[in-house]
Amino acid sequence: MANVSEPVHAGAAPGADHGHDHAHPSFLQHHFDTPAQQFNASKLGMWVFIVTEILMFGGLFCAYAIWRALDPDVFDQAHHFLDKIMGASNTIVLLFSSLTAALAVRSAQLGKKNQTSAYLIVTILCACAFLVIKFFEYRHKIELGLLPGHCFGHPWFSGSIQKGETIGTCLRVHADQAPGNPTWLKAIDQSGHVQLLPPRANMFFGLYFVMTGLHGLHVIIGMSVLAWVLVKNIRGQFSPEYFTPVDLGALYWHLVDLVWIYLFPLLYLVGKPE
Repeated sequence: MANVSEPVHAGAAPGADHGHDHAHPSFLQHHFDTPAQQFNASKLGMWVFIVTEILMFGGLFCAYAIWRALDPDVFDQAHHFLDKIMGASNTIVLLFSSLTAALAVRSAQLGKKNQTSAYLIVTILCACAFLVIKFFEYRHKIELGLLPGHCFGHPWFSGSIQKGETIGTCLRVHADQAPGNPTWLKAIDQSGHVQLLPPRANMFFGLYFVMTGLHGLHVIIGMSVLAWVLVKNIRGQFSPEYFTPVDLGALYWHLVDLVWIYLFPLLYLVGKPE
């Protein structure tokens, strides 16, 4: 008499010998009984990983909240040196990429190989566009000297100021080092206007580069994962019965999108509390 507790693998006919290869799909790992069990375990593992990622970013969000509460004027003035158009453009790019990632999952579920590849390619291209925009934004900050604890002198500032004014982007300057402007530094913002830059603005830009830099690293990792999934899809390794890598890759990409949705308003749209 057959052991009724013995698991029956997906795709196996009643009474089939479980030792035969046809009873065990090639994509099913040996320690799982069914494809559904393997998918659910993989999905749970990805969610656990995402929770750890949220905890990591959560620490930075807490640091942001504390420093903003301590120096609201610093954050209010310093955020004028960020390019809101570039930030908004990156937001739109990532939102669109999340849509294409979700469509890639749906196409994989339906067994539409070519559509899945097309959506994955669009998602990867959106990630590249995000990094290109961020590159130009970073380059502009470096040219202005808006780096934590760094000072850069720029000769073209002299043509935009009046005699006796102090304009620069030295974030280490103290009150006694700014003649005629004992509390704030005058600096040129993203729009070319003279703004008052607090001496401790390095805290804002420190958080800006750490948070956006860490997010950018996740974008690169997400691109790599999606590229790997794309290669497997082109090789025909996915089907309506097995599309787990597509689903998990898209889920990770949604995390990347979600983090930026919080970073954009916190860094680019921050205003002084009333």
